[in-house]
Order: sequence, then structure tokens, then C-alpha cells
Amino acid sequence: MARLDVIMPQMGESIAEGTLSRWMKKVGDPVKRDEPIFEISTDKVDAEIPAPAAGVLVEIKVQEGQTVPVQTVVAVIDTEAGATVAAPIAAPVPAAPVRAAPPAPSPVAAPAPGPVSAAVLPPSPSAAPRAETVDDRLRSRSTPLVRRIAAENHVDFTAIPGSGVAGRVTKKDLLGYIEAGGAAASPQGTAAAPQRAPAPQTGPLVSIASGIEETPWAAVPWPGDRVEPMSKIRMLTAQHMVLSRRTSAHVTSFYEVDMTRVARLRDAHKKAFEERGAKLTYLGFITKAVADCLRRHPILNAAVRGSTVIYRQPINIGIAVALDWGLIVPVVRNADELSLFGVARTMRDLADRARAKRLKPDEVQQGTFTITNPGGFGSYVGAPIINQPQVAILGVGAVEKRPKVLTLDDGTDVIAPRLLMMLGLSYDHRVVDGADADRFMADLKRLLEEFPEGAL
Repeated sequence: MARLDVIMPQMGESIAEGTLSRWMKKVGDPVKRDEPIFEISTDKVDAEIPAPAAGVLVEIKVQEGQTVPVQTVVAVIDTEAGATVAAPIAAPVPAAPVRAAPPAPSPVAAPAPGPVSAAVLPPSPSAAPRAETVDDRLRSRSTPLVRRIAAENHVDFTAIPGSGVAGRVTKKDLLGYIEAGGAAASPQGTAAAPQRAPAPQTGPLVSIASGIEETPWAAVPWPGDRVEPMSKIRMLTAQHMVLSRRTSAHVTSFYEVDMTRVARLRDAHKKAFEERGAKLTYLGFITKAVADCLRRHPILNAAVRGSTVIYRQPINIGIAVALDWGLIVPVVRNADELSLFGVARTMRDLADRARAKRLKPDEVQQGTFTITNPGGFGSYVGAPIINQPQVAILGVGAVEKRPKVLTLDDGTDVIAPRLLMMLGLSYDHRVVDGADADRFMADLKRLLEEFPEGAL
């Protein structure tokens, strides 16, 4: 028997572990190369993992629900048995190679620390001051989620013994430290303050592990109730939403937009777009208009780091996609450089692959502005929560025919049916003033109501 180990893949440079959420094959089942055999969840994306070779699944080492470090062997395939497994008719697409990540490059000065590789190098034996090693970087930077939780709870996580790759501090390590009464970082950030008994709780509590408020009157199941654990993606969404509300000073502005012209352009061109592989939707027009407006209003395309503002150069627009198992936000990169057709085609591709769990981790990262479209379900207007570390998010209401007062060329006012839509912009008032938000929204409203046909 030729045994081939199947490993937990590294689904992004900053990801050190993954949760095996579902096996799609069982022991004894034949598998084809590139056929999905298990599903994983990370703090970035859910994905189906294909078999690296054809054969028979002879051993499962990691059970559903277990979280393990990357490069952990999760199963074994007998590849000699693969000769009897029927091959697909079409030529298979080569699977991604299974190997350890390469060593990370030397540190480069930047406004904010970026993700690092999970490669492991031996630490320098010298006790003298030295350059930062890969181990140092893994421990000090960890994942964005760990950094956010640590910052929110004022914890110096570099002092916590890590159980991850190269001693990296994982979310489990950090939460265990906090829930055990771990000390917060000192103002100098060099030593932890002495531990002390927690103060009595007088109001709602926030569960660090789930991100969900727990109160003294927390719900308990009654006879006949169904109790289900949250999925990993739902738990992460809960954490991010609670942390966002506690981080940013949320304010929301609402604008009504007349989409009648956009509707006419859409009716005239949607068939041609469909023939070229793109679906022309109202959201496509909105995304294109937002991208063009962000270039003229850079404060809405920014991020906050302490007492500094980072003005992002790329305009990467995240589009929230509602899935049966949660919410995910794939990113249209450099949206301002795309035509409306390019935006529409990219959005369709990302949405289709999100629903099929085929997104790559880098396709849900580095967004600079987010659009969410509850109007697709009939919502009139909403005040969405900012997607950290961004400073703004746009909520799109339903496009509906409603009466509107119009002024004719001779000054006469008439009431006429028009296709109207409400937009709600939630922004971080720490850095975005009301005037900034209103100038952006007025510009967006004008562009949508006068959408140039040449932009198609």
C-alpha cells in the first residue's frame, strides 16, 4: 500500500490553524484527484479541500469539529488503490502542492504589521540584541483576530505561552488567559500588571469566546426547544460585530436615490451583459459608483491605527454575501479601475464561488469599504455595523416604485411614480465627520441618478 498523508492546508499566510467542520468521504470510500473530501473553517473563510491524489481513503485522523494546526495530518489515502478508481472524463486540474510554507521574508518597515508566513526557523542562540526572527514575528503578530481580541482587552499577548506553530499565541491560548483572570498590559507594554480579582459585574457581560452578550437573565432552554451550537462562521461574525460596536463611534446617514435612469440602462443592456458572462444588477451599478466616489473622498476609504489615519491606496470593495450557514464578504479588488462590466462579472464570480465554498482566503481580505444589500430581501433601509478596520459601510435598501414630487422645466410640480431606493451609510465618527459623509453620499446620489451610459 502506498500511503499519502492528507494535511490541514494553510489557507493564508496569517492562518495557523483550521477547524475540520465536515468529512465528505468516509473510510473505505474511493476518491478522485481534486475531488472535495473534507471541509474546513478558518477565521477567514470556509472551504472544501480536494484530494491531492486518487485512491482510497483508508484512515481519518482528525474528527469533525476538531481544530488543529496547519500541516497536521488529517487523513491517509492509499494511492495504489487509486488505479482502480475511475478517472474523471475531463483532464483534472492539478491540485495545489502540499508542502510546508517557505520562510518568511525579512521585516519591512510599514505603517501596520502585515500577515506573516507560518514557516518555522530555529531561534538565534545569541542573547545579545538581534534582528527579529520568524519565531518572534509569529508570536508578536499572530492572527488579526487574536490581535483584535488582545487590543480590546488590553492584554500583552506576547507574554502568553503559545501552543501554536513556533510558540504562536492562538485564539484558544488568549481566551483561556483572559478567562482565567490574565493581567492587562502595562502602559509601557513591557510587563503585565499584577493579577487581581475581577470587579463585580453590574450590567451585561460580554462572552469573549462567543462575542455574544450574556446577562444575568440569560436565556435557558425550555422543554421542547431545539438547541444548536453556532457554526464557526456565525461565532466569528458575532465576535466581529460586538468588537466593531465597541471600537468605532457609529453614526448613520440616510439618502433617497432615484434609480429610474439606472433601471432603464439595466433593461437596455442586461441581455448583452448576460451573453458576455456577467449579470447586470442594481448592486453592480452601485458598486461601480461607490468605487468612483471613494477616489474623490479618500477619508471613506481609510482605516484607523491608534492616533493615526491610514489612507488606503487601493479601492477594494467588499460585497456581503448571505449564505445558508452565515455571512461572508468577498472583495472586488481595485474596483475603481474596472468598467461596470468588469465589476459585474467579478461580483458574479465571487458570489458563485462563495456559495460553492470555493473562495481563496486572499479573496476575503484587504477590503477597504463594504457594501451590504439587505434590499435584496425587501428591506427598506438599515444601519449596518462597520466591518473593522474599515471606517464606513453602505447599506442598500430595496428598489421600489413609489410616488415622488418632480419639478418640470416650467417650474410646475407634479407627482409621478419613480423607482426609489434608500441608502444608509454607517461611518466611524472618530475620523469621518458628518460633512465628509454627506459630501460622499451627495456625490454618490448624483452619480447614480445621472449615471453616464459611457461608463458601461
